[in-house]
Amino acid sequence: MSMTDPIADFLTRIRNAIQAGHRRVDIPASNVKKRMAEILYEQKFIRNYIIIEDGKQGIIRIFLKFDVNGESIIHNLQRVSTPGRRRYVDVSNLPRVKNNMGIAMVSTSSGIMTEREARRQNVGGEVLCYVW
Repeated sequence: MSMTDPIADFLTRIRNAIQAGHRRVDIPASNVKKRMAEILYEQKFIRNYIIIEDGKQGIIRIFLKFDVNGESIIHNLQRVSTPGRRRYVDVSNLPRVKNNMGIAMVSTSSGIMTEREARRQNVGGEVLCYVW
């Protein structure tokens, strides 16, 4: 089965695992998904992640992070730019998510990064998703 939107699949798998109360989730790997998992780890939205090589595509195992009450650190994951409707912004229009409490992942000419890093590097790009 071909997947038309692997980024939406990545976000949905995390969202479903949080809803079900799982501590970890396995996602088919790609370079874009690896970078997105790395950003989630750097921004402290997940506890950790590992790449499992299986001789084919590989798997990203993401260990979710919960607070002392058992609620997820990630409250929402929202896909912004879709294959049917791409959303590009220049550096002056980079979004602020939940008054800078969340992040926006942006695909730029310098790679995938948060909107804050894109602002520092003075580059715009395609807004992939919001996380808060």
